[in-house]
Amino acid sequence: MTQMIATNRIKAVIGTGITGLSVARFLAQQQQAFVLLDTRSSPPNLEKIKAEFPNIQIELGELDAETLLNCEEIIVSPGISIETPAIAAAKNAGIPVVGDIELFVRYAKAPIVAITGSNAKSTVTTLVGEMAAKAGIKVAVGGNLGTPALELLADDIELYVMELSSFQLETVTKLNAKVATILNISADHLDRYTDMRAYILAKLRVYFGAAHIVVNRNDVLTHPPLAANVKPIYFGGKADFGSFGIIDNDGETFLAKNLKPLLSTRELKISGKHNVDNALAALALGDAAGIPINAMVETLKEFRGLHHRCEFVTTKSGVDFYNDSKGTNIGATVAAIAGLSRASSQLIVIAGGEGKGQDFSELKPVLAKNTCRLVLIGRDAPVIATAVKDVVPIEFADSLLDAINKSFSQANLGDAVLLSPACASFDMFKNYEDRGEQFCAGVLALQEKEIAK
Repeated sequence: MTQMIATNRIKAVIGTGITGLSVARFLAQQQQAFVLLDTRSSPPNLEKIKAEFPNIQIELGELDAETLLNCEEIIVSPGISIETPAIAAAKNAGIPVVGDIELFVRYAKAPIVAITGSNAKSTVTTLVGEMAAKAGIKVAVGGNLGTPALELLADDIELYVMELSSFQLETVTKLNAKVATILNISADHLDRYTDMRAYILAKLRVYFGAAHIVVNRNDVLTHPPLAANVKPIYFGGKADFGSFGIIDNDGETFLAKNLKPLLSTRELKISGKHNVDNALAALALGDAAGIPINAMVETLKEFRGLHHRCEFVTTKSGVDFYNDSKGTNIGATVAAIAGLSRASSQLIVIAGGEGKGQDFSELKPVLAKNTCRLVLIGRDAPVIATAVKDVVPIEFADSLLDAINKSFSQANLGDAVLLSPACASFDMFKNYEDRGEQFCAGVLALQEKEIAK
């Protein structure tokens, strides 16, 4: 440790990625002293940080407990576990350990819509943001999605719509959102959490201090503790009083508030049953945040979904292709399969990658219920195959391009091919975006062919 730290009136910023860089810039703007640390010897943004902050102390490699113990506060990036020994020791010594979201909450002057969940949070966050913009509200959207939270802060913002990960919520004391939701919970990040209970408890922190709570009627794990003392607003399932759900009217299905129809599901541009729930969640959140219903309905009529999220790519020889590369856990893949399966045709699912310690037998019910086959890629392809081999035909592929070709060769007229890996991408790709782009390119390069009916 250098002599630069002569007082504990200094903050430690751990992590030099996108979040860490945003924290460093924010602290510099606030004229607060800080030191930068990263567990990697060659972290991202290092040269940019040295150029931007030439006088800031930077420590790389194993975290120095002495450095942290001499700081007044530690600001940890989401990718770094707060159970890391040096961080845990500082926390046990009474030094506050927070993240960028805790800093954001201290300075944000406008109400916050806080959205978390294992799946669909990017879709719902984007939807609510577009609903607010349609209503003429000066809105800022970001957090775990797109722009880091601290870069959104501005005096003219009227509403913040924030996607929040469990990692970000770990270090939040009290979010005090105007409205908060956990959209759903399924196994994820079990390579970081000791068990599902620890993962769920991290998600539940989104409700702390919320004025309104939006809850998935069909997922009991999303329900707040009884001590939350806030009446939930439910979404999903059949509509009733005090909820957003679906109703049938003259043979047509409508999204509804209470029992009032708002929009026919036929008018949604986003496909699949899971996207009906996403639309209902967005309506419930927007309503609680004060966004007018008519603006929300108009947004739903126009919204076409997100890139890499059950995204329709093209039709080749009568076979539809969908890119769900952002489906990095089992819950996302279950939702995609359930949403896109068709009674009269086959769904060929390309899956595999880094499994993150998940139990892939949880795929069995949705695979058994629908006419599916699997083409598996990546490091944990054998793990997935062992878990589901008794319910679905399985084929292995050496690469994503090989998987596309094998899927196409197995497809009949009217079938669909879905990339929904249920896994992280880093064993074969830069990230899920790279995986999705390679899938789309491979599909578009397929040659049309005669195909069986």
